Amino acid sequence: MIGRKNGGRVSPLVLVLLALGFFVVSYNLATMVIRNRFSSAGVSHLSIDPVIQMPNNLKRVEKRRLPFHVAVTATDAPYNKWQCRIMYYWYKKMKDLPGSDMGGFTRILHSGRPDNLVEEIPTFVVDPLPAGLDRGYIVLNRPWAFVQWLEKATIEEEYVLMAEPDQVFINPLPNLAHGGYPAAFPFFYIKAAENEKLIRKFYPENRGPVTDVDPIGNSPVIIKKSMLAEIAPTWMNVSMRMKEDPETDSTFGWVLEMYGYAVASALHGVKHILRKDFMIQGELTYGKIGEWRFDKRSYLRGPPPKNLPLPPPGVPESVVTLVKRVNEATANIPGWDTA
Repeated sequence: MIGRKNGGRVSPLVLVLLALGFFVVSYNLATMVIRNRFSSAGVSHLSIDPVIQMPNNLKRVEKRRLPFHVAVTATDAPYNKWQCRIMYYWYKKMKDLPGSDMGGFTRILHSGRPDNLVEEIPTFVVDPLPAGLDRGYIVLNRPWAFVQWLEKATIEEEYVLMAEPDQVFINPLPNLAHGGYPAAFPFFYIKAAENEKLIRKFYPENRGPVTDVDPIGNSPVIIKKSMLAEIAPTWMNVSMRMKEDPETDSTFGWVLEMYGYAVASALHGVKHILRKDFMIQGELTYGKIGEWRFDKRSYLRGPPPKNLPLPPPGVPESVVTLVKRVNEATANIPGWDTA
C-alpha cells in the first residue's frame, strides 16, 4: 500500500543485522566480534561487553516492551528494489518471534512516485530533492525523506529504527534505546576527533568538545520518534552544508551524510548508547580465501540469481549465514526473477 499521511555472555542481540554491502570481494571479515561462534539456534556468544557507551544508571533499568517502527529509505532503482525485498522478507520472519520489539514497517520511497513494489512492501512516497541539489550524492535524499515522512505519515510507534535496504535481520530485535538515549552502532571509520578541523566548521567549540560527536551514522539507530523529528531537519541542513564545503566533501566522501547525522545529534545534545552487537560490520579481505565472490554492486540492473554458491571453508560463519539468508529469501519471494 502507499502511505499518504556487563561482561560475560551476551543475549541473542548479536548478529541482528548483516549489511550486504560489506561482503564484497572474496569476502569481508566481520570485525565486530571476538571469538565469534554460532550455537545450533544461530546465536552468537561473545566474551566481551557489547555496550561501549551507556549512562551507568540505565544499565540497571528494567525494560518494558516498547515497539519501534522499522523505516527504510530507498529509491526505485532495481539495485535498491531487490535489497528491500530481501530485507522485508526477513523483517516479516523475525517480527513476531520472542524477544522482538519490532512494530510496523515502511519503505520511504524518495522517487516522488509509486513503483511496482508498493503492493508488496508498505511504502510511503516522498519527493526527492530538487534536481541538482544533491550534487550527484543521492544519499542526501535520506535526511530529506525522513523529514517529509515524519511530518506527513501516521506512525503509531513511539520509536523508530532507521535501517537501510542492504541490511538483513538475523535475530528478533528488541528495542535497545532507553528513553532519551537512542541506540546506535559504532563505526570504526567515523572519527570526529581525527577530523576536528572539519567538524568544527559545523560544531563550533562553544557547543562543547568534539567528543560529543558520536562515531555513528543514522543507520542502524533506534530513536524516539519525537527526537528524530527534531534532529532530521538539522541532519539535512548540516549534510548539505558539508557537501557544499569542498574540503569536507573531499575528506568525508561517501560517509559525509553519516557525519551529518552524528553532528546534528550532537547539536541537539543527543548522545547514543553504542552497541557493538547491533550489527556485524565487515572488513575487506581481498583474495585471502580462494576466488569466491559476492558483491551486491554486481547486480545494479537486476536481482542476483537464486541459489548463490556458498562460500568455501574458512570463510567466517557470518558470511555463510548472510548468503544462506539471501538464498532463502530469493527462493520464497514470489516473482523474484521478474520483479
